[in-house]
Amino acid sequence: MGGEKDPEYLSTLERGLKVLRAFDATRPEMALSEVAAATALPPAVARRCLNTLVALGYIRQDGRRFLLTPEVLAFGSAYLNSMNIETVAVPPLQALSAQTGDSVSLAVRSGREILYVVHIPSNRRIRLGAGVGTRFPLNATSMGKVLLAFQGDAAVEAYLEGGPLARLTERTITDPDSFRTRLRTVVERRYDSALDELDYGIVSVAVPLFDAAGHVVAAINCSTSTTRISQDELVRTRLPLLQEAAGAIEAELRRFPKLARSLAGA
Repeated sequence: MGGEKDPEYLSTLERGLKVLRAFDATRPEMALSEVAAATALPPAVARRCLNTLVALGYIRQDGRRFLLTPEVLAFGSAYLNSMNIETVAVPPLQALSAQTGDSVSLAVRSGREILYVVHIPSNRRIRLGAGVGTRFPLNATSMGKVLLAFQGDAAVEAYLEGGPLARLTERTITDPDSFRTRLRTVVERRYDSALDELDYGIVSVAVPLFDAAGHVVAAINCSTSTTRISQDELVRTRLPLLQEAAGAIEAELRRFPKLARSLAGA
């Protein structure tokens, strides 16, 4: 992170947050050795972080194993409540989901991934679930490509230099030149649509959200099963609705500039 040279940077806090983020669906509970391995921290450091988080109530110790407590939800709740997400983004996205029967989401860029900030699920089950806080590789999603495409060529090249493109299916774009071409198309069309790129049987279409200065801060999408609708039909029927919802959210972002600044800084 390069923060070691900054006297204001607290490496202890970084380590504690790293321990909290190490727990996920594949690692719901871990022993000390597993936490140390997952975070690349020395066991003694991992132990001190765990003991502190246990004392604060964010982690529970059960014998030799550790797991998160519901107390960690306070972090997400504080963000949602302080940034007016429920007022700004949820109503138009809920209306869009009700109208289409699709899953509808809002995501921001977080490094080499997208991070779901709002997710309105459909009643139809798909193999790959999502929710608030879910992360997916940027290159495998329609929202990810929309977010990156409008950040400019320098951001695209920095992303490509950051490592290989994740392959989730045979249709995921992993060739850098093909990816650049796709992003140029996104800018021209002002949307992206993905078919079987994140997982087989999933089709989506996404559009960008811009702040008052014209900078992309987030993306919204409609996503559903290929058994319901073809990609062409999805784009034809959902794109106008997404653009309408985007306009409504962008108008609200002008009323709540703190939210726009927050989304842009994710």
